[in-house]
Amino acid sequence: MTAAPATRPTAGPLSGPGALRFGYGTNGFANHRLGDALAVLADLGYVGVALTLDHDHLDPFAPGLARRVAAISRRLGALGLAVVVETGARYLLDPRHKHAPTLLHDDPARRVEFLRRAVRIGADLGAEAVSFWAGVRPPGVPPDVAADRLVAGCATVCAAAAEAGVPLGFEPEPGMFVEDIAGWWRLREALGTPPGFGITLDIGHCRCLEPMPVPQCVSAVAAHLVNVQIDDMRRGVHEHLEFGTGEIDFPPVLRALADAGYRGLVAVELPRHSHAAPAVAARSLDFLRAAASRGEGR
Repeated sequence: MTAAPATRPTAGPLSGPGALRFGYGTNGFANHRLGDALAVLADLGYVGVALTLDHDHLDPFAPGLARRVAAISRRLGALGLAVVVETGARYLLDPRHKHAPTLLHDDPARRVEFLRRAVRIGADLGAEAVSFWAGVRPPGVPPDVAADRLVAGCATVCAAAAEAGVPLGFEPEPGMFVEDIAGWWRLREALGTPPGFGITLDIGHCRCLEPMPVPQCVSAVAAHLVNVQIDDMRRGVHEHLEFGTGEIDFPPVLRALADAGYRGLVAVELPRHSHAAPAVAARSLDFLRAAASRGEGR
């Protein structure tokens, strides 16, 4: 691809939770054209988007990729939106099996190619990070084999990202082979602690399964945090909920992000709310701004 990255907004020094940069995931706008979704989010006051590459939103395998990436880059620039690239599309690679193939499958070639394309797209869009995960260990694949496959696949993606100059955010995901922060640390060590291998932290996941309080999760990985997804959640239940309907106390979480000096996007992750996307996005931003203001005084 030859698309030139658009100039993106840059974050200034953080002075408190009110300076955090809120974005929204396009997987929560699945019923919108991508250009329309971007316009709605910019109009609401979001400063960035977490762009999930998928059939309807910048398909990386459809014809004319360079032209389409260039058009989206111009659109993001015109709207003043920063971007991170997400790779969690459910049926992009296999129409019959969710998220397949992953880096853990017998033949991960299509997943590797997808992640390579995501890195190139991220570079062309001026993305702040490209995010990915391990996937669920396939039946019949022993844990040690899965671990070896994951390390090999991640090493390939790390090399591509280093060449492109794009940070990677690996996301621990409940139910997947790497589902928690401890698993991310082990994977990072197995890879030889590459400098461009950061973490994507989903705040809801922290409440779902991490042993530490959510603000402590933020502090534990602050030095390696390149991407944040935010949603409400309940303990032991992997369901992305609107803010205020789960169990998370958000002002201390936002305070922890600010105290950590985090400068990236904090993007709302509500992939099952596309049926009411504009209204949910508006409520979400109002909630986060209010929670950030309360966090200022803590």
